[in-house]
Amino acid sequence: MKDAGFEVSPESYFDTITVDVGLLQKGVMQAAVNEGVNLRAVGRTRIGITLDERTRPATIEAVWRAFGIDRADEDYAPHYQMPDSLIRQSDYLTHPVFHMNRAETEMMRYMRRLADRDLALDRAMIPLGSCTMKLNSAAEMMPVTWDSFSLLHPFVPKDQAQGYTQMIEDLSAKLCDVTGYAAISMQPNSGAQGEYAGLLTIAGYHRAQGQGHRNVCLIPVNAHGTNPASAQMVGWKVVAVKCDDQGSIDVADFRAKAEQHADNLAGTMITYPSTHGVFEETVKEVCEITHAHGGQVYIDGANMNAMVGLSRPGDLGGDVSHLNLHKTFCIPHGGGGPGMGPIGVKAHLIPHLPGDPNTGEGAVSAAPFGSPSLLPISWAYCLMMGGEGLTQATRVAILNANYIAKRLEGAYDILYRGRTGRVAHECIVDTRPFAEHGVTVDDIAKRLVDNGFHAPTMSWPVAGTLMIEPTESETKAELDRFCDAMLAIRAEIDAIAGGEMPYDQSPLHHAPHTMEDLIKDWDRPYSREQGCFPPGAFRVDKYWPPVNRVDNVFGDRNLLCTCPPMDDYLEAAE
Repeated sequence: MKDAGFEVSPESYFDTITVDVGLLQKGVMQAAVNEGVNLRAVGRTRIGITLDERTRPATIEAVWRAFGIDRADEDYAPHYQMPDSLIRQSDYLTHPVFHMNRAETEMMRYMRRLADRDLALDRAMIPLGSCTMKLNSAAEMMPVTWDSFSLLHPFVPKDQAQGYTQMIEDLSAKLCDVTGYAAISMQPNSGAQGEYAGLLTIAGYHRAQGQGHRNVCLIPVNAHGTNPASAQMVGWKVVAVKCDDQGSIDVADFRAKAEQHADNLAGTMITYPSTHGVFEETVKEVCEITHAHGGQVYIDGANMNAMVGLSRPGDLGGDVSHLNLHKTFCIPHGGGGPGMGPIGVKAHLIPHLPGDPNTGEGAVSAAPFGSPSLLPISWAYCLMMGGEGLTQATRVAILNANYIAKRLEGAYDILYRGRTGRVAHECIVDTRPFAEHGVTVDDIAKRLVDNGFHAPTMSWPVAGTLMIEPTESETKAELDRFCDAMLAIRAEIDAIAGGEMPYDQSPLHHAPHTMEDLIKDWDRPYSREQGCFPPGAFRVDKYWPPVNRVDNVFGDRNLLCTCPPMDDYLEAAE
Protein backbone atom coordinates (compact mmCIF):
# COMPACT_ATOMS: atom_id res chain seq x y z
CA MET A 1 0.00 0.00 0.00
CA LYS A 2 2.77 2.42 0.93
CA ASP A 3 4.72 1.59 -2.22
CA ALA A 4 1.64 2.55 -4.23
CA GLY A 5 1.50 5.94 -2.51
CA PHE A 6 -1.28 5.38 0.00
CA GLU A 7 -1.12 6.73 3.53
CA VAL A 8 -1.33 3.79 5.93
CA SER A 9 -1.87 4.12 9.67
CA PRO A 10 -1.11 3.49 12.43
CA GLU A 11 2.64 3.11 12.49
CA SER A 12 2.37 0.11 14.81
CA TYR A 13 -0.40 -2.42 14.38
CA PHE A 14 -1.45 -5.95 15.17
CA ASP A 15 -4.17 -7.08 12.77
CA THR A 16 -5.85 -3.88 11.54
CA ILE A 17 -4.74 -0.92 9.42
CA THR A 18 -6.57 1.99 7.81
CA VAL A 19 -5.75 3.40 4.38
CA ASP A 20 -6.55 6.95 3.29
CA VAL A 21 -8.03 6.89 -0.23
CA GLY A 22 -9.74 10.28 -0.25
CA LEU A 23 -12.72 10.50 -2.61
CA LEU A 24 -12.06 6.97 -3.90
CA GLN A 25 -13.55 5.32 -0.81
CA LYS A 26 -16.80 4.06 -2.35
CA GLY A 27 -15.11 2.98 -5.58
CA VAL A 28 -12.41 0.98 -3.79
CA MET A 29 -14.94 -0.71 -1.50
CA GLN A 30 -17.13 -1.69 -4.47
CA ALA A 31 -14.07 -3.00 -6.30
CA ALA A 32 -13.27 -5.10 -3.25
CA VAL A 33 -16.81 -6.53 -3.22
CA ASN A 34 -16.34 -7.46 -6.88
CA GLU A 35 -13.25 -9.36 -5.75
CA GLY A 36 -15.25 -11.19 -3.07
CA VAL A 37 -13.88 -9.12 -0.16
CA ASN A 38 -15.67 -6.80 2.27
CA LEU A 39 -13.74 -3.78 3.56
CA ARG A 40 -14.86 -1.26 6.18
CA ALA A 41 -15.50 2.44 5.69
CA VAL A 42 -13.80 4.60 8.32
CA GLY A 43 -15.10 8.14 8.18
CA ARG A 44 -15.43 9.52 4.66
CA THR A 45 -11.94 9.00 3.30
CA ARG A 46 -10.39 5.98 4.97
CA ILE A 47 -10.81 2.22 4.58
CA GLY A 48 -10.20 -0.31 7.34
CA ILE A 49 -8.59 -3.69 6.66
CA THR A 50 -8.39 -6.50 9.21
CA LEU A 51 -6.56 -9.79 8.67
CA ASP A 52 -6.24 -12.94 10.75
CA GLU A 53 -4.50 -16.31 10.62
CA ARG A 54 -7.01 -17.56 8.05
CA THR A 55 -6.06 -14.90 5.49
CA ARG A 56 -4.28 -16.40 2.49
CA PRO A 57 -2.14 -14.79 -0.25
CA ALA A 58 -5.02 -14.92 -2.73
CA THR A 59 -7.10 -12.71 -0.45
CA ILE A 60 -4.25 -10.23 0.03
CA GLU A 61 -3.80 -10.01 -3.73
CA ALA A 62 -7.56 -9.44 -4.17
CA VAL A 63 -7.38 -6.54 -1.70
CA TRP A 64 -4.47 -5.04 -3.63
CA ARG A 65 -6.41 -5.27 -6.89
CA ALA A 66 -9.29 -3.37 -5.30
CA PHE A 67 -6.80 -0.54 -4.68
CA GLY A 68 -5.49 -0.77 -8.23
CA ILE A 69 -2.32 -2.62 -7.28
CA ASP A 70 -1.39 -5.57 -9.51
CA ARG A 71 1.25 -7.41 -7.54
CA ALA A 72 1.83 -10.95 -6.27
CA ASP A 73 2.13 -11.78 -2.59
CA GLU A 74 5.44 -13.50 -3.21
CA ASP A 75 6.93 -10.19 -4.34
CA TYR A 76 7.14 -9.05 -0.75
CA ALA A 77 8.97 -10.43 2.26
CA PRO A 78 7.03 -10.35 5.55
CA HIS A 79 7.38 -6.98 7.25
CA TYR A 80 6.37 -6.61 10.88
CA GLN A 81 5.85 -3.24 12.51
CA MET A 82 5.43 -4.43 16.05
CA PRO A 83 7.31 -2.30 18.63
CA ASP A 84 10.15 -4.16 20.29
CA SER A 85 8.54 -3.50 23.68
CA LEU A 86 5.52 -5.59 22.66
CA ILE A 87 7.42 -8.59 21.29
CA ARG A 88 7.22 -11.52 23.70
CA GLN A 89 10.52 -12.39 25.34
CA SER A 90 9.23 -14.85 27.93
CA ASP A 91 8.49 -18.52 27.46
CA TYR A 92 4.89 -19.52 26.84
CA LEU A 93 2.79 -22.70 27.00
CA THR A 94 5.15 -23.94 29.70
CA HIS A 95 2.62 -26.06 31.59
CA PRO A 96 3.36 -29.80 31.19
CA VAL A 97 -0.10 -30.41 29.72
CA PHE A 98 1.02 -28.62 26.56
CA HIS A 99 3.93 -31.01 26.10
CA MET A 100 2.62 -34.38 27.23
CA ASN A 101 0.81 -35.28 24.00
CA ARG A 102 3.14 -35.19 21.00
CA ALA A 103 1.23 -37.66 18.84
CA GLU A 104 -2.32 -37.39 17.56
CA THR A 105 -3.18 -40.74 19.10
CA GLU A 106 -2.05 -39.48 22.50
CA MET A 107 -4.05 -36.28 22.11
CA MET A 108 -7.11 -38.29 21.14
CA ARG A 109 -6.75 -40.51 24.21
CA TYR A 110 -6.13 -37.51 26.47
CA MET A 111 -9.37 -35.93 25.28
CA ARG A 112 -11.21 -39.21 25.74
CA ARG A 113 -9.96 -39.46 29.33
CA LEU A 114 -11.25 -35.97 30.03
CA ALA A 115 -14.62 -36.83 28.49
CA ASP A 116 -14.87 -40.02 30.55
CA ARG A 117 -14.59 -37.96 33.73
CA ASP A 118 -17.55 -35.82 32.76
CA LEU A 119 -21.11 -36.57 33.82
CA ALA A 120 -22.98 -34.95 30.94
CA LEU A 121 -26.30 -35.26 29.16
CA ASP A 122 -24.88 -37.96 26.88
CA ARG A 123 -24.66 -40.20 29.97
CA ALA A 124 -27.70 -39.35 32.05
CA MET A 125 -30.40 -36.87 32.90
CA ILE A 126 -29.19 -33.53 34.22
CA PRO A 127 -32.20 -32.50 36.32
CA LEU A 128 -31.08 -28.96 37.12
CA GLY A 129 -34.09 -26.95 38.20
CA SER A 130 -34.70 -23.68 36.33
CA CYS A 131 -31.94 -24.44 33.84
CA THR A 132 -33.80 -26.67 31.36
CA MET A 133 -30.99 -29.04 30.39
CA LYS A 134 -32.79 -30.66 27.47
CA LEU A 135 -31.80 -32.49 24.32
CA ASN A 136 -30.00 -30.47 21.63
CA SER A 137 -30.46 -32.75 18.65
CA ALA A 138 -27.69 -33.26 16.09
CA ALA A 139 -29.97 -32.18 13.23
CA GLU A 140 -30.49 -28.80 14.89
CA MET A 141 -26.79 -28.34 15.57
CA MET A 142 -25.45 -29.17 12.12
CA PRO A 143 -26.04 -25.78 10.42
CA VAL A 144 -23.90 -24.06 13.05
CA THR A 145 -20.86 -25.72 11.47
CA TRP A 146 -21.62 -24.43 7.97
CA ASP A 147 -19.34 -21.63 6.78
CA SER A 148 -22.31 -19.72 5.36
CA PHE A 149 -23.52 -19.25 8.93
CA SER A 150 -20.42 -19.38 11.08
CA LEU A 151 -18.12 -17.15 8.99
CA LEU A 152 -20.52 -14.35 8.15
CA HIS A 153 -19.44 -11.05 9.73
CA PRO A 154 -22.14 -9.40 11.89
CA PHE A 155 -21.83 -6.16 9.89
CA VAL A 156 -21.76 -7.70 6.43
CA PRO A 157 -23.76 -5.67 3.86
CA LYS A 158 -27.43 -6.59 4.05
CA ASP A 159 -27.60 -7.72 0.43
CA GLN A 160 -25.07 -10.44 1.32
CA ALA A 161 -27.10 -11.72 4.27
CA GLN A 162 -30.54 -12.21 2.78
CA GLY A 163 -30.73 -15.83 3.94
CA TYR A 164 -29.78 -14.83 7.48
CA THR A 165 -32.32 -12.02 7.37
CA GLN A 166 -35.07 -14.38 6.24
CA MET A 167 -34.23 -16.85 9.02
CA ILE A 168 -34.15 -14.13 11.71
CA GLU A 169 -37.42 -12.63 10.54
CA ASP A 170 -39.15 -16.01 10.37
CA LEU A 171 -37.88 -17.09 13.79
CA SER A 172 -38.91 -13.71 15.22
CA ALA A 173 -42.41 -14.17 13.82
CA LYS A 174 -42.62 -17.64 15.37
CA LEU A 175 -41.45 -16.34 18.75
CA CYS A 176 -43.99 -13.51 18.59
CA ASP A 177 -46.67 -16.12 17.96
CA VAL A 178 -45.45 -18.20 20.90
CA THR A 179 -45.25 -15.27 23.33
CA GLY A 180 -48.11 -12.99 22.27
CA TYR A 181 -45.80 -10.04 21.75
CA ALA A 182 -45.71 -7.64 18.80
CA ALA A 183 -41.95 -7.60 18.12
CA ILE A 184 -38.72 -9.36 19.05
CA SER A 185 -35.18 -8.02 19.46
CA MET A 186 -32.52 -10.67 18.88
CA GLN A 187 -29.73 -8.51 20.26
CA PRO A 188 -29.30 -9.74 23.88
CA ASN A 189 -26.68 -12.46 24.21
CA SER A 190 -28.00 -14.10 27.37
CA GLY A 191 -31.01 -14.30 29.62
CA ALA A 192 -29.47 -11.83 32.07
CA GLN A 193 -28.70 -9.44 29.23
CA GLY A 194 -32.27 -9.91 28.04
CA GLU A 195 -33.50 -8.82 31.45
CA TYR A 196 -31.26 -5.76 31.26
CA ALA A 197 -32.42 -4.94 27.72
CA GLY A 198 -36.06 -5.36 28.70
CA LEU A 199 -35.75 -2.99 31.64
CA LEU A 200 -33.87 -0.45 29.50
CA THR A 201 -36.78 -0.65 27.05
CA ILE A 202 -39.26 0.08 29.84
CA ALA A 203 -37.08 2.94 31.12
CA GLY A 204 -36.96 4.42 27.59
CA TYR A 205 -40.73 4.24 27.37
CA HIS A 206 -41.16 6.06 30.68
CA ARG A 207 -38.79 8.83 29.58
CA ALA A 208 -40.72 9.24 26.34
CA GLN A 209 -43.90 9.67 28.40
CA GLY A 210 -42.28 12.34 30.54
CA GLN A 211 -42.09 9.86 33.44
CA GLY A 212 -38.34 9.38 33.59
CA HIS A 213 -38.37 9.75 37.37
CA ARG A 214 -39.97 6.32 37.77
CA ASN A 215 -37.28 4.12 39.29
CA VAL A 216 -38.91 1.61 41.68
CA CYS A 217 -39.12 -2.06 40.74
CA LEU A 218 -41.29 -4.54 42.65
CA ILE A 219 -39.75 -8.03 42.69
CA PRO A 220 -41.36 -10.97 44.54
CA VAL A 221 -38.96 -13.22 46.40
CA ASN A 222 -39.98 -16.15 44.13
CA ALA A 223 -38.75 -14.36 41.00
CA HIS A 224 -35.72 -15.51 39.03
CA GLY A 225 -32.46 -14.96 40.90
CA THR A 226 -30.91 -12.49 38.46
CA ASN A 227 -33.89 -10.10 38.46
CA PRO A 228 -32.75 -7.85 41.35
CA ALA A 229 -29.30 -7.46 39.82
CA SER A 230 -30.77 -6.43 36.46
CA ALA A 231 -32.98 -3.83 38.12
CA GLN A 232 -29.98 -2.42 39.97
CA MET A 233 -28.01 -2.24 36.71
CA VAL A 234 -30.55 0.14 35.15
CA GLY A 235 -30.47 2.32 38.26
CA TRP A 236 -33.76 1.21 39.77
CA LYS A 237 -34.52 0.65 43.44
CA VAL A 238 -35.60 -2.88 44.27
CA VAL A 239 -38.57 -3.36 46.59
CA ALA A 240 -39.05 -6.99 47.60
CA VAL A 241 -42.55 -8.48 47.77
CA LYS A 242 -43.44 -11.30 50.16
CA CYS A 243 -44.71 -14.75 49.22
CA ASP A 244 -47.40 -16.75 51.00
CA ASP A 245 -47.03 -20.21 52.54
CA GLN A 246 -47.64 -21.83 49.14
CA GLY A 247 -44.71 -19.93 47.62
CA SER A 248 -46.90 -17.63 45.54
CA ILE A 249 -46.90 -13.85 45.46
CA ASP A 250 -48.60 -12.29 48.49
CA VAL A 251 -51.09 -10.17 46.54
CA ALA A 252 -52.00 -8.04 49.54
CA ASP A 253 -48.36 -7.14 50.12
CA PHE A 254 -47.90 -6.54 46.40
CA ARG A 255 -50.89 -4.22 46.23
CA ALA A 256 -49.79 -2.28 49.30
CA LYS A 257 -46.30 -1.69 47.94
CA ALA A 258 -47.59 -0.78 44.48
CA GLU A 259 -49.80 1.86 46.10
CA GLN A 260 -46.99 3.06 48.34
CA HIS A 261 -44.64 3.60 45.37
CA ALA A 262 -47.26 4.55 42.77
CA ASP A 263 -45.65 7.89 41.94
CA ASN A 264 -42.30 6.26 41.16
CA LEU A 265 -43.25 2.73 40.14
CA ALA A 266 -41.28 1.83 36.99
CA GLY A 267 -42.16 -1.82 36.77
CA THR A 268 -42.59 -5.27 38.20
CA MET A 269 -40.40 -8.31 37.50
CA ILE A 270 -42.18 -11.62 37.93
CA THR A 271 -41.38 -15.15 36.83
CA TYR A 272 -44.18 -17.34 35.47
CA PRO A 273 -44.44 -20.11 36.32
CA SER A 274 -42.62 -19.04 39.45
CA THR A 275 -39.17 -20.20 40.41
CA HIS A 276 -40.93 -22.26 43.06
CA GLY A 277 -42.32 -24.38 40.22
CA VAL A 278 -45.95 -23.30 40.48
CA PHE A 279 -48.42 -21.75 38.03
CA GLU A 280 -49.62 -18.79 40.08
CA GLU A 281 -53.30 -18.07 39.55
CA THR A 282 -52.94 -14.40 40.50
CA VAL A 283 -50.53 -13.50 37.70
CA LYS A 284 -53.10 -11.43 35.77
CA GLU A 285 -54.14 -9.59 38.93
CA VAL A 286 -50.49 -8.72 39.66
CA CYS A 287 -50.14 -7.33 36.13
CA GLU A 288 -53.33 -5.29 36.46
CA ILE A 289 -52.18 -3.79 39.77
CA THR A 290 -48.87 -2.79 38.21
CA HIS A 291 -50.50 -1.14 35.22
CA ALA A 292 -53.03 0.66 37.43
CA HIS A 293 -50.15 2.35 39.25
CA GLY A 294 -48.25 3.41 36.14
CA GLY A 295 -45.72 0.58 35.93
CA GLN A 296 -44.81 -1.90 33.22
CA VAL A 297 -44.63 -5.67 33.67
CA TYR A 298 -41.54 -7.73 32.93
CA ILE A 299 -42.32 -11.46 32.87
CA ASP A 300 -39.12 -13.48 33.10
CA GLY A 301 -39.02 -16.11 30.36
CA ALA A 302 -36.71 -18.53 32.17
CA ASN A 303 -39.55 -21.02 32.57
CA MET A 304 -41.07 -20.83 29.09
CA ASN A 305 -40.52 -24.58 28.83
CA ALA A 306 -43.75 -24.85 30.82
CA MET A 307 -45.69 -22.40 28.63
CA VAL A 308 -44.95 -22.86 24.92
CA GLY A 309 -48.20 -23.67 23.10
CA LEU A 310 -50.29 -23.53 26.28
CA SER A 311 -50.12 -19.92 27.46
CA ARG A 312 -48.43 -16.69 26.41
CA PRO A 313 -46.83 -14.05 28.65
CA GLY A 314 -48.22 -11.31 26.43
CA ASP A 315 -51.76 -12.56 27.09
CA LEU A 316 -51.18 -12.67 30.84
CA GLY A 317 -50.44 -8.94 30.97
CA GLY A 318 -46.71 -8.85 30.32
CA ASP A 319 -45.24 -5.87 28.48
CA VAL A 320 -41.83 -7.42 27.89
CA SER A 321 -40.20 -10.84 28.37
CA HIS A 322 -36.91 -12.41 27.50
CA LEU A 323 -36.63 -15.90 26.06
CA ASN A 324 -33.74 -18.18 26.88
CA LEU A 325 -33.12 -19.72 23.48
CA HIS A 326 -30.33 -21.66 25.20
CA LYS A 327 -32.99 -23.33 27.36
CA THR A 328 -36.48 -23.59 25.96
CA PHE A 329 -35.47 -23.42 22.31
CA CYS A 330 -32.62 -25.93 22.39
CA ILE A 331 -29.41 -23.94 22.03
CA PRO A 332 -26.93 -25.83 24.28
CA HIS A 333 -26.85 -24.40 27.76
CA GLY A 334 -23.90 -24.23 30.12
CA GLY A 335 -20.14 -24.43 29.77
CA GLY A 336 -19.73 -20.71 29.27
CA GLY A 337 -20.69 -20.82 25.60
CA PRO A 338 -22.73 -18.11 23.92
CA GLY A 339 -26.39 -17.92 24.73
CA MET A 340 -29.30 -15.97 23.30
CA GLY A 341 -31.82 -13.98 25.34
CA PRO A 342 -34.02 -12.10 22.84
CA ILE A 343 -36.81 -9.95 24.23
CA GLY A 344 -40.38 -9.72 23.07
CA VAL A 345 -42.39 -6.53 23.64
CA LYS A 346 -45.89 -5.15 23.23
CA ALA A 347 -46.41 -2.63 20.44
CA HIS A 348 -46.02 0.47 22.62
CA LEU A 349 -42.48 -0.55 23.57
CA ILE A 350 -41.20 -1.21 20.03
CA PRO A 351 -39.67 2.29 19.58
CA HIS A 352 -37.54 1.70 22.68
CA LEU A 353 -35.97 -1.67 21.79
CA PRO A 354 -32.15 -1.93 21.73
CA GLY A 355 -30.63 0.27 19.05
CA ASP A 356 -28.01 -0.22 16.35
CA PRO A 357 -24.53 -0.90 17.81
CA ASN A 358 -23.06 1.21 15.00
CA THR A 359 -24.67 4.34 16.39
CA GLY A 360 -23.96 3.50 20.02
CA GLU A 361 -27.48 4.49 21.08
CA GLY A 362 -29.37 2.00 23.20
CA ALA A 363 -27.44 -1.08 22.11
CA VAL A 364 -26.78 -3.85 24.64
CA SER A 365 -24.44 -5.91 22.43
CA ALA A 366 -21.70 -5.16 19.95
CA ALA A 367 -23.64 -6.82 17.11
CA PRO A 368 -27.21 -6.05 16.01
CA PHE A 369 -28.40 -9.66 16.41
CA GLY A 370 -26.22 -10.80 19.31
CA SER A 371 -24.89 -14.25 18.40
CA PRO A 372 -26.91 -15.00 15.25
CA SER A 373 -24.83 -18.02 14.25
CA LEU A 374 -26.71 -19.88 17.00
CA LEU A 375 -30.16 -19.05 15.66
CA PRO A 376 -30.28 -21.94 13.13
CA ILE A 377 -30.57 -24.25 16.17
CA SER A 378 -33.76 -22.67 17.49
CA TRP A 379 -35.14 -22.11 13.99
CA ALA A 380 -34.61 -25.77 13.06
CA TYR A 381 -36.12 -26.84 16.39
CA CYS A 382 -39.30 -24.85 15.72
CA LEU A 383 -39.53 -26.03 12.10
CA MET A 384 -39.01 -29.70 12.88
CA MET A 385 -41.31 -29.73 15.92
CA GLY A 386 -44.07 -27.61 14.45
CA GLY A 387 -46.71 -25.95 16.60
CA GLU A 388 -48.27 -29.24 17.66
CA GLY A 389 -44.90 -30.72 18.56
CA LEU A 390 -43.83 -27.69 20.60
CA THR A 391 -47.09 -27.85 22.54
CA GLN A 392 -46.70 -31.57 23.16
CA ALA A 393 -43.15 -30.99 24.42
CA THR A 394 -44.52 -28.54 27.00
CA ARG A 395 -47.17 -31.02 28.11
CA VAL A 396 -44.59 -33.78 28.54
CA ALA A 397 -42.23 -31.49 30.47
CA ILE A 398 -45.04 -30.72 32.94
CA LEU A 399 -46.10 -34.38 33.05
CA ASN A 400 -42.55 -35.55 33.79
CA ALA A 401 -42.13 -33.12 36.67
CA ASN A 402 -45.45 -34.16 38.18
CA TYR A 403 -44.58 -37.84 37.75
CA ILE A 404 -41.37 -37.35 39.75
CA ALA A 405 -43.22 -35.33 42.42
CA LYS A 406 -45.84 -38.07 42.75
CA ARG A 407 -43.35 -40.95 42.92
CA LEU A 408 -41.29 -39.16 45.59
CA GLU A 409 -44.38 -38.19 47.57
CA GLY A 410 -44.25 -39.57 51.08
CA ALA A 411 -40.52 -40.13 51.00
CA TYR A 412 -39.78 -36.44 50.54
CA ASP A 413 -41.81 -33.29 51.07
CA ILE A 414 -42.53 -31.43 47.83
CA LEU A 415 -42.16 -27.87 49.02
CA TYR A 416 -44.63 -26.01 46.80
CA ARG A 417 -47.66 -27.07 44.80
CA GLY A 418 -50.52 -25.35 43.08
CA ARG A 419 -54.09 -25.31 44.35
CA THR A 420 -54.81 -28.66 42.68
CA GLY A 421 -51.75 -30.28 44.22
CA ARG A 422 -49.73 -30.19 40.99
CA VAL A 423 -46.41 -28.57 40.13
CA ALA A 424 -45.39 -26.92 36.88
CA HIS A 425 -42.31 -28.14 34.99
CA GLU A 426 -40.13 -28.52 38.08
CA CYS A 427 -40.49 -29.42 41.72
CA ILE A 428 -38.60 -28.56 44.90
CA VAL A 429 -37.71 -31.48 47.18
CA ASP A 430 -37.21 -30.44 50.80
CA THR A 431 -34.19 -32.16 52.35
CA ARG A 432 -33.92 -29.90 55.39
CA PRO A 433 -35.75 -32.29 57.78
CA PHE A 434 -32.86 -34.75 57.48
CA ALA A 435 -30.40 -32.31 59.05
CA GLU A 436 -31.29 -33.61 62.52
CA HIS A 437 -29.69 -36.90 61.50
CA GLY A 438 -26.60 -35.18 60.09
CA VAL A 439 -27.63 -35.63 56.47
CA THR A 440 -27.28 -32.56 54.27
CA VAL A 441 -28.37 -31.64 50.77
CA ASP A 442 -24.71 -32.09 49.77
CA ASP A 443 -24.80 -35.72 50.90
CA ILE A 444 -27.82 -36.46 48.73
CA ALA A 445 -26.31 -34.67 45.74
CA LYS A 446 -23.05 -36.62 46.02
CA ARG A 447 -24.90 -39.90 46.50
CA LEU A 448 -26.79 -39.25 43.26
CA VAL A 449 -23.41 -39.21 41.52
CA ASP A 450 -22.92 -42.82 42.65
CA ASN A 451 -26.20 -43.55 40.88
CA GLY A 452 -24.91 -41.94 37.71
CA PHE A 453 -26.90 -38.71 37.97
CA HIS A 454 -25.83 -35.12 37.88
CA ALA A 455 -27.26 -33.49 40.99
CA PRO A 456 -30.30 -31.21 40.69
CA THR A 457 -30.00 -27.53 41.54
CA MET A 458 -28.95 -27.32 45.19
CA SER A 459 -30.14 -24.79 47.75
CA TRP A 460 -31.84 -22.48 45.27
CA PRO A 461 -34.27 -20.85 45.40
CA VAL A 462 -34.64 -22.32 48.90
CA ALA A 463 -31.56 -23.18 50.96
CA GLY A 464 -31.22 -26.87 51.81
CA THR A 465 -33.46 -28.12 49.00
CA LEU A 466 -33.14 -29.77 45.58
CA MET A 467 -34.98 -28.28 42.61
CA ILE A 468 -35.63 -30.88 39.92
CA GLU A 469 -36.54 -30.20 36.28
CA PRO A 470 -36.61 -33.35 34.13
CA THR A 471 -37.66 -31.58 30.88
CA GLU A 472 -39.55 -33.35 28.09
CA SER A 473 -36.38 -35.01 26.80
CA GLU A 474 -36.31 -37.83 29.36
CA THR A 475 -38.05 -41.16 28.97
CA LYS A 476 -40.12 -42.78 31.69
CA ALA A 477 -37.34 -45.34 32.17
CA GLU A 478 -34.84 -42.59 33.00
CA LEU A 479 -37.34 -40.88 35.29
CA ASP A 480 -37.91 -44.17 37.10
CA ARG A 481 -34.17 -44.72 37.42
CA PHE A 482 -33.86 -41.29 39.03
CA CYS A 483 -36.80 -41.90 41.36
CA ASP A 484 -35.41 -45.32 42.32
CA ALA A 485 -32.14 -43.63 43.23
CA MET A 486 -33.88 -40.96 45.33
CA LEU A 487 -36.03 -43.56 47.13
CA ALA A 488 -32.96 -45.70 47.87
CA ILE A 489 -31.24 -42.61 49.29
CA ARG A 490 -34.25 -42.04 51.54
CA ALA A 491 -33.94 -45.63 52.76
CA GLU A 492 -30.29 -44.94 53.66
CA ILE A 493 -31.39 -41.83 55.55
CA ASP A 494 -33.96 -43.91 57.43
CA ALA A 495 -31.22 -46.40 58.37
CA ILE A 496 -29.26 -43.55 59.92
CA ALA A 497 -32.36 -42.15 61.66
CA GLY A 498 -33.21 -45.61 63.01
CA GLY A 499 -29.77 -46.14 64.49
CA GLU A 500 -28.89 -48.96 62.11
CA MET A 501 -25.83 -47.13 60.82
CA PRO A 502 -23.87 -44.11 62.10
CA TYR A 503 -23.95 -41.14 59.75
CA ASP A 504 -20.17 -40.85 59.58
CA GLN A 505 -19.90 -44.48 58.39
CA SER A 506 -22.80 -44.35 55.95
CA PRO A 507 -22.77 -44.45 52.15
CA LEU A 508 -24.17 -40.91 52.18
CA HIS A 509 -21.22 -39.57 54.14
CA HIS A 510 -18.64 -41.34 51.94
CA ALA A 511 -20.30 -40.56 48.61
CA PRO A 512 -19.28 -40.48 45.88
CA HIS A 513 -17.45 -43.80 45.64
CA THR A 514 -14.61 -44.21 43.15
CA MET A 515 -13.33 -47.35 41.47
CA GLU A 516 -10.33 -47.15 43.79
CA ASP A 517 -12.72 -47.41 46.75
CA LEU A 518 -14.17 -50.57 45.21
CA ILE A 519 -10.88 -52.42 44.84
CA LYS A 520 -8.92 -51.32 47.91
CA ASP A 521 -9.34 -52.66 51.46
CA TRP A 522 -12.93 -52.22 52.63
CA ASP A 523 -13.68 -51.68 56.32
CA ARG A 524 -17.07 -50.01 56.05
CA PRO A 525 -20.29 -51.34 57.63
CA TYR A 526 -22.06 -51.46 54.27
CA SER A 527 -21.23 -53.68 51.32
CA ARG A 528 -19.18 -52.69 48.28
CA GLU A 529 -22.27 -53.34 46.20
CA GLN A 530 -24.41 -50.93 48.22
CA GLY A 531 -21.70 -48.30 48.10
CA CYS A 532 -20.75 -48.52 44.44
CA PHE A 533 -23.82 -50.02 42.75
CA PRO A 534 -26.88 -48.51 44.46
CA PRO A 535 -30.35 -48.78 42.89
CA GLY A 536 -30.43 -46.64 39.78
CA ALA A 537 -26.78 -47.19 38.88
CA PHE A 538 -26.00 -49.07 35.69
CA ARG A 539 -24.24 -52.42 36.11
CA VAL A 540 -22.71 -52.08 32.67
CA ASP A 541 -21.29 -48.71 31.60
CA LYS A 542 -21.53 -47.41 35.15
CA TYR A 543 -20.30 -43.87 35.64
CA TRP A 544 -17.33 -43.84 38.01
CA PRO A 545 -16.57 -40.53 39.71
CA PRO A 546 -12.89 -39.72 39.13
CA VAL A 547 -12.42 -38.39 42.70
CA ASN A 548 -14.06 -38.60 46.09
CA ARG A 549 -15.94 -35.70 47.60
CA VAL A 550 -14.29 -32.32 47.58
CA ASP A 551 -14.70 -30.07 50.62
CA ASN A 552 -16.09 -27.03 48.83
CA VAL A 553 -15.90 -24.66 51.79
CA PHE A 554 -12.31 -25.65 52.60
CA GLY A 555 -11.37 -25.23 48.98
CA ASP A 556 -12.90 -21.77 48.83
CA ARG A 557 -10.97 -20.67 51.91
CA ASN A 558 -7.66 -22.42 51.17
CA LEU A 559 -6.65 -21.84 47.59
CA LEU A 560 -4.22 -24.34 46.11
CA CYS A 561 -2.48 -23.65 42.81
CA THR A 562 -2.50 -26.68 40.51
CA CYS A 563 -0.40 -24.92 37.87
CA PRO A 564 3.42 -24.55 38.03
CA PRO A 565 4.65 -22.76 41.17
CA MET A 566 4.89 -19.00 41.20
CA ASP A 567 8.68 -19.22 41.27
CA ASP A 568 8.54 -20.47 37.69
CA TYR A 569 6.61 -17.38 36.64
CA LEU A 570 9.08 -15.15 38.48
CA GLU A 571 12.00 -16.75 36.68
CA ALA A 572 10.24 -16.40 33.33
CA ALA A 573 9.54 -12.71 33.99
CA GLU A 574 13.18 -12.08 34.88
